[in-house]
Amino acid sequence: MGRQTQRLRRIADQIQRELSEIIRLELKDPRVGMITLTEVEVSTDLAHAKVFFTMLGDAQALALAESGLSHAAGFLRSVLAKRISTHNVPELHFVHDASVERGVYLSQLIDDAVSGRQR
Repeated sequence: MGRQTQRLRRIADQIQRELSEIIRLELKDPRVGMITLTEVEVSTDLAHAKVFFTMLGDAQALALAESGLSHAAGFLRSVLAKRISTHNVPELHFVHDASVERGVYLSQLIDDAVSGRQR
């Protein structure tokens, strides 16, 4: 891994840790419930960061959370700027990470298939 790649990974990890804390402690938007940040991808120029999140709930709760996070992106970015030591703080883009739900669904399918064979 190159030095630039390692630097971007460190920055992404720091953004993930700080944002998790900011969202948990400082974000007062009721649309954003209990979410978990699963990953942050930072562009090489540090202009943009994709923030992947998961949450429990139905499609309506997910839509509300996405709306709340998008609405709060500017606030989150400004609080983040005070906590990280980069010249530029990336613009935040929130993306629902469906991999956890997919994993649970596939696990249930496998369990159903195995229990079906045993009947």
